[in-house]
Amino acid sequence: MDTLLFHHHTNRPCSAASKRPFSATASPPPDPMASDPTRLDSLLESFLSLSDKTTTCLLDRAFDNLIESCECDHSVMIERALRLGSVLLEAGKRSARKRDYLHNAVVWPLPPDLTIKVFSMLDTQSVCFAAAACSFFHKCASDPLCYASIDLMTVIPKVNNLVVSTMIQRAGKALRSIKLGLMPGTTAFFGSSQPCIYGMRNSTDVSGFSWNDKRSRQGKESCILSRSCLSSLSSDNGAPGALLRRLHLNNIERVDNTALSAALSVCPSLLDLEIVGLHVELRQTLESVSKYCHLIERLFFESSKTGRDDSLKLNPTCSDFVQNCPNLNCLALRGFKLQDFKVLALIKGFRKLKHLDFSTSYSISGAFLKKLIGGAGGNLLEVLILRDCMHLRKAEVERFISAIIAGEFKFLRHLDVSNREGLASEEDWCSRCYDPSFIPAKQLYGERPNFCLQAEFPVEGSDDVNVPSQLSCHMSDGSCFVNASDSCYNSDLGSGNEDSHDTSFIIYEESSDEADFLSV
Repeated sequence: MDTLLFHHHTNRPCSAASKRPFSATASPPPDPMASDPTRLDSLLESFLSLSDKTTTCLLDRAFDNLIESCECDHSVMIERALRLGSVLLEAGKRSARKRDYLHNAVVWPLPPDLTIKVFSMLDTQSVCFAAAACSFFHKCASDPLCYASIDLMTVIPKVNNLVVSTMIQRAGKALRSIKLGLMPGTTAFFGSSQPCIYGMRNSTDVSGFSWNDKRSRQGKESCILSRSCLSSLSSDNGAPGALLRRLHLNNIERVDNTALSAALSVCPSLLDLEIVGLHVELRQTLESVSKYCHLIERLFFESSKTGRDDSLKLNPTCSDFVQNCPNLNCLALRGFKLQDFKVLALIKGFRKLKHLDFSTSYSISGAFLKKLIGGAGGNLLEVLILRDCMHLRKAEVERFISAIIAGEFKFLRHLDVSNREGLASEEDWCSRCYDPSFIPAKQLYGERPNFCLQAEFPVEGSDDVNVPSQLSCHMSDGSCFVNASDSCYNSDLGSGNEDSHDTSFIIYEESSDEADFLSV
């Protein structure tokens, strides 16, 4: 059987023996296929009708004959054959994906709208994996609702600005929550937040190297996100950030005061703000919150330089914060240098406060507690955490617990006064109390049987804070502020309250590669 060949331009059949000159440099004549697509359809149909058993042999022979019969550059013909073959292959793959998509849409029991609803309930990593499964899931996972709650918290730094920007752009106006950075408690692997133990009796760093060494290591194994990682919130005239309700930023070392303020400026609907391990000042952060986030209800802020941030000013920072954010009911300021009169101003100002956490706060002696007795403030408090406040005095704690037994603070159900340095005595700050027996626990639990009191102290004379003497009634709660890693602070001779005075918180394709950055 003679092999039929087609001239490259005319598509007229000719015998294999006939040789027609072909010039690779000559301008090609008009392609008749462009004016009559049905001819190409017929040609393709005839080509695909060839039997699989004979196609390979016939094509090999026909192509060899075509090369021999043409007086053109053989390389040009071969390249054209490869390009046409590639086009046909991609057309076949595209049709296969379309067929599979239609099949999955029929077999999958849920319609697209319910599938999108299910995907919107998944975490970000699960949405990534679902989108890589098939085209049908990919299309459903591209809906903005699937990115309303973006969680890009990772154990090791692998999320960059492009990933964050892509997620935010996909969410658009549907964006409601962002969690970004390195997971709390895991930064010890990178030497930035190793638990430190500084005390009067010893000065021990459990990691084995100094604080200056740790700070120098942050740049080597730190978060790869830059200070502009949240710039996409202001895109499209601030549409992505307009309805954002929750923003959690953990251990993103390059985010500074200016970058954080810029992000908060486009988040007027923010209700929940969590900041851990950022190099930002308390004063400037509270000023930004009070200026832009008037609806804020929960603020969790843990200092990256525990005990050294003394930037908070009573006026105008505290007063503006209290006045502009009246809905705040959960406030955690951990690791800052806070005097009692500032704490008192915050508690009295925020009349809806239910949860307070001043753990590891330097300078707090507890003098503010006696100012609250008698209904002067904090009447709605449910949780009060003063853990590891180095200057917290035994007498203030004892007086406060007596007030609780007497019937005050009726809503309070969780109090934590644990301290790995013990409580300070009234007369001599250097004299520490490690014995919780001064607390009338039996009387307390008799009056408040559901009360949770935590008073854990190291054994007196022991440097081992892991062997505590404790008085603890464990029940639920306190979870509102359970976060971040163990803190560290440096002791100083004096509480800082000597001058205090009285006053009235992905681009998706059909590939599993898109989920790699979240797979670890």
